[in-house]
Amino acid sequence: WSVTGVQTCALPIFALVTAVLMSTSCVAGEPVRVFILAGQSNTVGHARAHTIATLFASETPRDQELLNMVFGNDSGLSLDTLEKQLEQSKKIDALTGGISNDKIKNMEEGPDKKALETKVGKLKEAHEAYKQKISDACKISDRVYISSTADRNKRSGKLSIGYGADQKKIGPEYGFGLSMAEKIDGPILLIKTSWGGKSLHYNFRPPSAGSYELNEKEKSGDKAEEIAKNAGLNYRMMNESIHEVLANIGEYHPEYDPEAGYEISGFVWFQGFNDQFSDEFRDNYKDNMIKFIGDVRDEYAVPKMPFIIGVLGTGVTAEKVAENAVSLGQRAAAEAMGTENRVASVESYTQYSHYSNAVFQKGWPAHYHEWDTVGSDRPYHYLGSGAFFLRLGDAFADKMEELME
Repeated sequence: WSVTGVQTCALPIFALVTAVLMSTSCVAGEPVRVFILAGQSNTVGHARAHTIATLFASETPRDQELLNMVFGNDSGLSLDTLEKQLEQSKKIDALTGGISNDKIKNMEEGPDKKALETKVGKLKEAHEAYKQKISDACKISDRVYISSTADRNKRSGKLSIGYGADQKKIGPEYGFGLSMAEKIDGPILLIKTSWGGKSLHYNFRPPSAGSYELNEKEKSGDKAEEIAKNAGLNYRMMNESIHEVLANIGEYHPEYDPEAGYEISGFVWFQGFNDQFSDEFRDNYKDNMIKFIGDVRDEYAVPKMPFIIGVLGTGVTAEKVAENAVSLGQRAAAEAMGTENRVASVESYTQYSHYSNAVFQKGWPAHYHEWDTVGSDRPYHYLGSGAFFLRLGDAFADKMEELME
C-alpha cells in the first residue's frame, strides 16, 4: 500500500489511517453550502436596516441573541440609544405636525418661522445620522456570500444589509444567512430570486401544474396570447438566475473549491399575498405548492432537498391568519409532504413586531419621525420592520437545521 508515494506496508494500521486522513485534509476543501430563497415582495424585503434596533426594547433572550449576532458586544448601541432617538423624533413631530409639516408651513414668514426651521433642520439631521449609525453597525459576514435579485436591486458579495429592495433594506436573507453561519461550518452561498406582486398560481406556476387556464375576461381581451405565454415566467426566471450562479459559482464565493464542489442544502419560499384575491388561486395553493417543491427538486436533482414554506402572516393574529385560505394552503402543503420528506412550514405572524405596530396604530402621518425610527413600510410588508425580518430569517434557519439533520 502507498499513500502519496510513501511505502507503508510496515506501518501499524493506525499510522496508515492517520496518513490517509492527513493526506485527504490537505487536498480537499469543504463544499460550498448553497441555500436558495425565493418569493415575492416580502422575500425582496422592504425593511430599512436601522429598524433592527427596535429589538433593544425586547427583553427576550432570543432577541438579545439576535442583537449580538448583528451588532456584537462592542457596538455602543443599547436600549438607551433607541429611547433617546424616539424622544428626539417625538419633538420633531410635535414641532412640525408630522409628515405634513403643517405647523411650519402655516406660520407667517419671519424670524420665528426661520428659527423653528433651523431647529427642526438640526433635529432631522440628527435623526438621519442615527439611522445611518445603526446601519453602519450591522455585521458584514466574511463567510456567507449572496447573489441576490430583489426586484431591480441586483447585487452579489458578502452578506450584509442592502440585499433588500434597495441598498439600505433587508429581507429574510440577512437573518437567515447570519444564523446559518452559527449552525454549520464551511462556506455558505445564498441565492435569492424575488419579485414583488407575483402569484404562485400564475407567475411562479410550476411546470407540473399544467397549462394556465385563462378566465373569461382574459380570453376576451386582446392580450390572451401574451397572458398564456407568460404563465410561469417567474418560475423560469428564478431557475435561470440560479443556474447562472451555480455554473459560475467561483465568481460568487471566493472559497469555492472545484474539487469539493457545492451542495444545494435547502430552499426557503416566502410568498402568498397575490394568491389571496381569486378563488382559483387560493383553492389551488396547496396543490401548486406541492408541485412546485417536486419540480424544484427535479430541476436540481436533489430529491430530498430541505424545503421551508413561510406561512403568510400579514393578518398579525393567530385568528386572522387562520381565516386566510392561502395561509391554510401553505400549512396543508407542508403537512401533506411532512418533515420526514424534509418539508416544513414556519409561521411568520409569530415573528411580528408589535412594538413597531403600536407606533403605527397611533397614526403614522402625525407621528412620522417616531414611526420612521421603528418601521419603514405598510402592513402588507410587515411594517418594514427589521426586527421582524431578522427574527423570521432566524426562524427559517432554525427549521432548516432541523430538516438538514
